[in-house]
Amino acid sequence: MPRTFLAFALAATFTTVALAAVPANEQPGLAQIRERDLHADISFLASDALQGRLSLQPGDDASVQWIASEFEKAGLKPAATDAQGKPSFLQAVPLVEYRPDGKATLLTLKRGGKSTDWKDPDVSGAFPPDQDVSAPVVFAGYGITAPELGYDDYAGLDVKGKIVVVFDHEPQETDPKSIFNGTGNTRYATAYVKVLNAQEHGAVAVLLAPEPSHNHPSQLEVRKRIGHQAEHAANPIPAQALADSPVHIPSMVISADVEDALLSTSGSTPKAMQSGIDADLKSRSLALPDTTVSLHLKNSSRREATAWNAVGLLEGSDPKLAPETIIISAHHDHDGQAGDKIWHGADDNASGTVGVVTLARAFAANPTKPKRSILFAVFAAEERGLLGAYYLAAHPLRPLDTTRAMINFDMIGRDEKPSPQTEGLIDIPADTSNRLNLIGAAYSPDYQKTVAKANGDVGLVLDDRFDHEYALNVFFRSDQFPFVLHNVPAFWWFTGFHPDYHHPSDTAEKIDYPKMAKILKLAYLSTWQFANEATPPRFVSHPGSEKKAP
Repeated sequence: MPRTFLAFALAATFTTVALAAVPANEQPGLAQIRERDLHADISFLASDALQGRLSLQPGDDASVQWIASEFEKAGLKPAATDAQGKPSFLQAVPLVEYRPDGKATLLTLKRGGKSTDWKDPDVSGAFPPDQDVSAPVVFAGYGITAPELGYDDYAGLDVKGKIVVVFDHEPQETDPKSIFNGTGNTRYATAYVKVLNAQEHGAVAVLLAPEPSHNHPSQLEVRKRIGHQAEHAANPIPAQALADSPVHIPSMVISADVEDALLSTSGSTPKAMQSGIDADLKSRSLALPDTTVSLHLKNSSRREATAWNAVGLLEGSDPKLAPETIIISAHHDHDGQAGDKIWHGADDNASGTVGVVTLARAFAANPTKPKRSILFAVFAAEERGLLGAYYLAAHPLRPLDTTRAMINFDMIGRDEKPSPQTEGLIDIPADTSNRLNLIGAAYSPDYQKTVAKANGDVGLVLDDRFDHEYALNVFFRSDQFPFVLHNVPAFWWFTGFHPDYHHPSDTAEKIDYPKMAKILKLAYLSTWQFANEATPPRFVSHPGSEKKAP
């Protein structure tokens, strides 16, 4: 017998034997996780007929209707209500869709009686309403307010009515001992949180600048690494935002050259300011003398429309614990089509969508039900900014303070391989054929332990690399993140990037169906643990705070 075949055979035998040890009252649902069903469902969702499932387009609407019908066939309860107040498997997500006019994007510096203009690609931005904002400029460090860490870039700084310049990412991100979760990301590192923080302090706009010393691509560089950006260049995908978005001020990403010019009256240099903050975590924030800018953003079109989260509920069996919730989630949208090219999105994220539907069928078919309730949710418009997830987190169908764990599937069907997305940024193990990345342990080590225990019956290799890297911003890039912002123990289950990521070549025949089935079996067993264990996973609000010096 060839050695490779023998290894696969032994692994399959081990898994079969181990799964035989699963409690008898969980076995019927486990048996519902079948590779042939995964193949059939992904083949449908990633077919040409669904036209790449672009948000607010007919193909994506069809995928939502399919999910809702599968929830109903499985026997779930509708988790939402429609406009007439009747039970529904669809939660409306009101959106604004708009097309930024890149040629009209403009930032103007006014200093010493002179004006300097910058356009794309030195500055980029988008905002649903057109924007014309002029104000003095203030430098606000990394734009972070973290009182539990004794860190605040806004301490003693008046930014009311001002435009703030902030560095991307976080202080000390190359230091494993940093109070900001070592080399991993915390919630403070994302632009979304920085803009909300600036808004709360009274700023009228934010300019996001690259850290002068950084070991990762800038935001301008990241755009070039994602496949659909260049291929959609002739007809860019429109931007979308929540109609009731909490973000009310615009932001722009600026280049290093613009940053240097804006900070030139600070009495220091951007590099020295960053080095100083990183050295002692003391504020270098200040108003920039003789520095006023005008920010101009314009849209060529704008419309209001509705996307849909598909939501179904399996009620828990224990009267005391049934009000508590476990969420199993994914997103249904992808990147649509351009001409004869279709972004099929088999791995991203037909795999996750089918994962949620498969587990809905499995739990519904199991005669014994878990003690806590399970909310199955497939989100709208993830590719446009996690919009469906942000909406459900802001308009929860069940209380978030009694939501005990969230399993979010986004790309669970492939092996991780080198790609333009990751080149030069992270090391990828030589063999990823049995590997699953779990992202989120900094905020809930208990969750990780529960999954690791359940994995004893499945035998996957569990990888936490993405919890310890800052170059790819992976922590912010899927639908678990809005729930982490609400203190829910939420992990992204992810098999990794590959060369077909965000390309038309992400097709159904490339999915590793045996591996995907193992991942779903692990999720099934982990959900039983989350739903039944006496002490659910604890959420750690401020990872790294224990490292803070007294």
